[in-house]
Amino acid sequence: MTFSITILGSSSALPTPSRFSTAQALNVLERFFLIDCGEGTQIQLNKYKIRTARINHIFISHLHGDHFLGIFGLISSMNLLGRKLPLCIHGPFKLKDLINAFISTMDRGINFEIIFEPLHYNGLELIYEDEKLTIESFPLRHRVPTCGFLFREKTRLRNLKGKVIKELNIPIKSLQSIKEGNDYTDVDGRLINNKQLTIDPPKPRAYAFVSDTAKNPTIVPYINNIDLLYHEATYADEGKKRAKETGHSTARQAGEIAKKAGVGKLILGHFSNRYKNLDLLQKEAQEEFKNTELALDGKVFDIEIIGVK
Repeated sequence: MTFSITILGSSSALPTPSRFSTAQALNVLERFFLIDCGEGTQIQLNKYKIRTARINHIFISHLHGDHFLGIFGLISSMNLLGRKLPLCIHGPFKLKDLINAFISTMDRGINFEIIFEPLHYNGLELIYEDEKLTIESFPLRHRVPTCGFLFREKTRLRNLKGKVIKELNIPIKSLQSIKEGNDYTDVDGRLINNKQLTIDPPKPRAYAFVSDTAKNPTIVPYINNIDLLYHEATYADEGKKRAKETGHSTARQAGEIAKKAGVGKLILGHFSNRYKNLDLLQKEAQEEFKNTELALDGKVFDIEIIGVK
């Protein structure tokens, strides 16, 4: 059951020949979401064979160009490709006006509805939910209003012990109730505890996207014990002063946040173009949190299902 993140862009303000501006494609149980949409995002989607028709929700963390300028070209291409389904965009309120202004320049408009959902900055807020997944936003500490995003699976139904179910000759009509955690009463009136009939479902998986932010320990409760954390790491230690001035984080600070939150794995991104070799950033983060990797363009991170005994 897929829960994977494809890195489409890992550069900060200026793209480089090998690193595009920030964007990620998230696949949760074949639901596709686009997180940020820097310049060139649609090129990367094509390169990594992610069909834009499957993306129905786009999340824009803040209104700095390297995080949203690609959305205009993407909307245009979706229209040219004949999209009909609505597209929901979650982002800062001013983005709605920018998108409407862009659409007004298109001589025939667009053939699909854009639903705009403005972000708010008052703590953890539920912004999307379906039967499999919840998505929440939370405020970060940057020069303009900025949100991070938390993607979390819902707890699945309990798994049946097939051999026991067969031995007790439990009818099919009762299985859904048992999966939902209910006990079973057989034809003789004997109560059979649910634990005898099922095993725990896998642990729900979770991913957090922490966009541009100064070091911000207030987010730790939001991302506590998640499987995978993406955290911006624009600078190495030598750029700590510049990070503070611009509302960004160093790789070491990202590692400190990951350690405090007890996450499973940390991935670093949003690298300044001053760094041609990123090994130093990874090394400094690993001194605080060992299980750290680089969110390089094209890399895919899978969150595996972990069973619970």
